[in-house]
Amino acid sequence: MADKIATREAYGNALAEFGAQNNDIVVLDADLAEATKTCVFKKKFPERFFDCGIAENNMFGVAAGLATTGKIPFASTFAMFAAGRSFDQVRNSIGYPHLNVKICATHGGVSVGEDGATHQCCEDMALMRTIPGMVVMNPSDAVEARCAVEAAIKYNGPVYIRFGRLPVSVINDNEDYKFEIGKGVKLADGNDVTIVANGLMVEQALIAREILRGEGILASVVNIHTIKPIDKELLIAEAQQTGAIVTTEEHNIIGGLGSAVAEALSEVCPVPVVRHGVPDQFGKSGAGKDLLEYFNLNAKGIVEKVKVALNLKNMR
Repeated sequence: MADKIATREAYGNALAEFGAQNNDIVVLDADLAEATKTCVFKKKFPERFFDCGIAENNMFGVAAGLATTGKIPFASTFAMFAAGRSFDQVRNSIGYPHLNVKICATHGGVSVGEDGATHQCCEDMALMRTIPGMVVMNPSDAVEARCAVEAAIKYNGPVYIRFGRLPVSVINDNEDYKFEIGKGVKLADGNDVTIVANGLMVEQALIAREILRGEGILASVVNIHTIKPIDKELLIAEAQQTGAIVTTEEHNIIGGLGSAVAEALSEVCPVPVVRHGVPDQFGKSGAGKDLLEYFNLNAKGIVEKVKVALNLKNMR
């Protein structure tokens, strides 16, 4: 694995890269360009960058207006403000008319750290995936973050992408890696249990697999970078192969990846689905790495959930 880099950094670099190739790309921010890394685009293309100030609701209205003129707006702020504060504007001004706006939210999850519970948005993907027609993505590393931006540019319609503040290892730097909206990526094979992950938990899922292998348990690992539309075909195939699923995410276990996987499988191939993520509670103040440990969002926590899933599987 290469050096660690935050997906928000990769986002900023990707905006500048693709902005040089497509003059229709415009970027909006809410006085957080240094934090969201849209400042990279701002320095390169100041005439196509709009700082809307601390007025996120207005920013999404402006983005909607720009989309009606044929522009491809990337509107950025923290996840708490994009999905929480501006839900009304995103739903009615962007989602309802199905406009070509890309909502790119940084600082999602508890790894935001010292900003505290008010800024640690663990509900964003739950909120965004309820909006009809909204694509929802959560890339696992810098490589996937760049691919998500590229895919969003090519897709005609509203997109929500969550990027993280905490640096993460690069795990998709291989020649055969392929990114496609709505398609999961199988990273490892196994017959005992399937670990389904997204965001920074993908790396932890791979570490957990090695721990489990040392105990004689062979786990399949699947990266579901797109929560909506979700890759039902891959999930059903995994459920049929292993008979037990563990989902892991830096998000509330209600409404996020775990819920989406359970919904997809319950209709066609019901198997035990054990959800691993932030429990039904708010975050806390503290360093991002410490909070991940506090909420057991690590390989050890995944291993514990795998044991639960295997017990349920054996009881059937």
